[in-house]
Amino acid sequence: MPTTRRDLLKLTSLAAAAAALPSLAFAQATAGAIPKAAKPLKILILGGTGFTGPFQVAYALARGHEVTIFNRGKRPSPEWPGKVEQLLGDRNTGDLKSLEGREWDVCIDNPTSVPFWVRDAGKVLAGKVKHYLFVSTISVYADGSKAGIDESAAVAEYKGKDAMAETMDTLRADIGGLYGPLKALSEVEARKQFGDKVSIVRPGFIVGPRDETDRFTYWPKRIAQGGEVLVPGDGDDPVQIIDGRDLGEWMVRLAENGTTGTFNACGPDYILTTDAMVHGCHAVTGGPVTFTHVPAAFLEEQQVGLPIWVPREGTPFSGYGKVSNAKAIAAGLTFRPLATTVADLLAWYRGLPAERQAEVRAGIPRDKEAEVLAAWKAKQTG
Repeated sequence: MPTTRRDLLKLTSLAAAAAALPSLAFAQATAGAIPKAAKPLKILILGGTGFTGPFQVAYALARGHEVTIFNRGKRPSPEWPGKVEQLLGDRNTGDLKSLEGREWDVCIDNPTSVPFWVRDAGKVLAGKVKHYLFVSTISVYADGSKAGIDESAAVAEYKGKDAMAETMDTLRADIGGLYGPLKALSEVEARKQFGDKVSIVRPGFIVGPRDETDRFTYWPKRIAQGGEVLVPGDGDDPVQIIDGRDLGEWMVRLAENGTTGTFNACGPDYILTTDAMVHGCHAVTGGPVTFTHVPAAFLEEQQVGLPIWVPREGTPFSGYGKVSNAKAIAAGLTFRPLATTVADLLAWYRGLPAERQAEVRAGIPRDKEAEVLAAWKAKQTG
């Protein structure tokens, strides 16, 4: 179906709106869509200008809370829908002076991946905040190969010499080997510093507007281009994703309710298969497209991997498509429809500069996809 002038106007409108997503949250609040919280809180957000942080800020403001963000000031701050206090410092160097002598009801720690960041925050904030929420990851689990991983599963063991000596630089140098174990130790440090007033939130793939990784974005972007699309596996492999807005807003509600504990923040609240994902994207993008399934074994031979998807058997991460989220749902985690995430993501993405949209940060280029599809068909007929 060709794109009409009405379609283009609609997409342009959506892109402009998505670029100001925090302002949209405030507009919804003033229209009554987001009710005020029963009790306003003083919330400190470590980070706040990355992926989920702006959604936390916007939602917290809409709920009537007082918000302070702490970061290095390296990223342009979004146009907040209300007053936000910004404190500057650098956790890499231990510069947390701007936090000293202050008190908040809640601290949300978004960017931490190394234990000494939590330790240093504890030195300044322990006893000064009533509730500490830490964003961890399902990568902390020692065995990600089985479906049904819940919060009681064993976590990865750090095998280095000194976890407190690990920095963001050493983590980036060995992200595959250190990420999960260091996040697990950061959780331990959080409980050490803040006691039982801790919420540990373990997301899987976070998607939606503001996602700069392009891991999920690859799919609606590619499907919108039309033609023959390579779909990995047989289409029945489960996929788990969570919209960054759902994650950020739920964390604010955890803070409001004083909910502590450990939670797998994975979505949705039903089994989403690879086929359901690609067809769900197509339902939003429209246009002529065909889907061709290519087995995992053949993709491995071709040394090709596709983002978000993992085979449901046979890999160290096969359980990542079916992690238990029952505890988080019981604690109030909700999910917006896939179609909403896809539409808002595309609107945001199409508002980015053309050179950024031309980048392939995840997935495979079109020529490589065509090459693999041709090789698969040749094998079938050969």
